[in-house]
Amino acid sequence: MTDRLALARRLDDAARTVTLDEAYEVQRAGVALRTGRGDPVVGLKLGFTSKAKAAQMGVSDVIVGVLTESMRIDEGGTVDVSGLIHPRIEPEVAFRLGVDVDPHDPSADPLAAVVQVAPALEIIDSRYRDFTFSLEDVVADNASAAGFVVGSWRPVESADLQNLGVVMEINGEVVEIDGEKTQMIHW
Repeated sequence: MTDRLALARRLDDAARTVTLDEAYEVQRAGVALRTGRGDPVVGLKLGFTSKAKAAQMGVSDVIVGVLTESMRIDEGGTVDVSGLIHPRIEPEVAFRLGVDVDPHDPSADPLAAVVQVAPALEIIDSRYRDFTFSLEDVVADNASAAGFVVGSWRPVESADLQNLGVVMEINGEVVEIDGEKTQMIHW
């Protein structure tokens, strides 16, 4: 059996000294464990794209997380939260790309690759109490990704993709508005 104190010391050391590059290495290793068990990658998620959300969480960069098939929840489905620590749900806008885009390539233009958009819900679940973490912590934790639901895809027509947001309503009452965006999707 692994020595728990040794693991705790390694985790404590990593929390104090890890770099962002190392955090992404940890994330890739975790995703490799999932894909090795037959859980394929089905998409990426971006975190902290809203300046307001980034400021609220005390981080300064957009981050990338990985979505796998086991995280997908069918529209209208249910979620068993008993295995989660403290799940939250966030309204999102999902983008379907017509070509692959390297999220780490500074010359890439992901908006030019968008062919469809859809309303989405993301389930986040952080290992950190009160979602208090460093940028490196949340990257290593796969951007807190725990699950996602994607609604009906719609073609991109004249939407201003840089200014797109979503309103979440429950029984006709607005409960959350995603970011400071002005063009909202109501599906």
